[in-house]
Amino acid sequence: MSRSTSSLLIDIQNICFSYENSPNALQDLSLEIRQGEQIALVGHNGSGKSTLAKHLNGLHKPSSGQVLIEGQSTENRRTAQLAKSVALLFQNPDDQICKRTVKAEVAFGPQNLGYPDEKVKELVHDSMDMFKLLQHAELNPHDLGYSQRKRLALASVIAMDTSVIVLDEPTAGLDPQEIRMLESAMKKIKTVGKTVIVISHDMDFIAENTTRAICLNGGRKVFDGSILNFFPDETLIESCGLLSPQIARLSAYFKLQPKKLTPEAFIAKLADN
Repeated sequence: MSRSTSSLLIDIQNICFSYENSPNALQDLSLEIRQGEQIALVGHNGSGKSTLAKHLNGLHKPSSGQVLIEGQSTENRRTAQLAKSVALLFQNPDDQICKRTVKAEVAFGPQNLGYPDEKVKELVHDSMDMFKLLQHAELNPHDLGYSQRKRLALASVIAMDTSVIVLDEPTAGLDPQEIRMLESAMKKIKTVGKTVIVISHDMDFIAENTTRAICLNGGRKVFDGSILNFFPDETLIESCGLLSPQIARLSAYFKLQPKKLTPEAFIAKLADN
């Protein structure tokens, strides 16, 4: 499914936004995001990434310009309405956990979106299974460790079954095995055409699990294109306070251009040469 032919889900048109202590949080920003894309949203701390994400579910409204979600402006739509289209994972799982059992927490989103009981049951089971939480179903979320609560928050967001899923620093606090769970979940939801936007400083994760990079600097878009074209631009990477992932650095060292920034693709390209 190409960007040119897949359905337009999010249309951001020349938006600006200011906080009281940050007058240029977003400046004249325009983007088109389509069905099935896997996008990395990157940049300095304070570059506008989380601010932009909060425009997608109505937590923020632009001071000028407009945000269209599935063809409808967010201007007069409540966050609860936009949650049917866009689910957002916060950086800190404790900011969104509110129920007394793990199972109830995962069910909270789809229940509030009005899904039938059978669909809720299926979504809850599948999401908990993705993140190895079935054995913790009746526990209080606050009795779990931090990484388990992070997995719970991820399962809760995915259980909402929205067209767009925004993950803010999803790998923070996860060990390598838990990151593999997240990668597996992203592959599964990609197969059903969902759009995933990953906000992260984990360059290795986004190199291997996204295909498009959007880089912000000072509230402005400074890059929007293929992840394969993003990392070779060392001047841009450094200006945004980022470090190219190991695979990109190895590819540059050996003067290779793998089709994907994964160890498997790198090894295959190295063998070809």
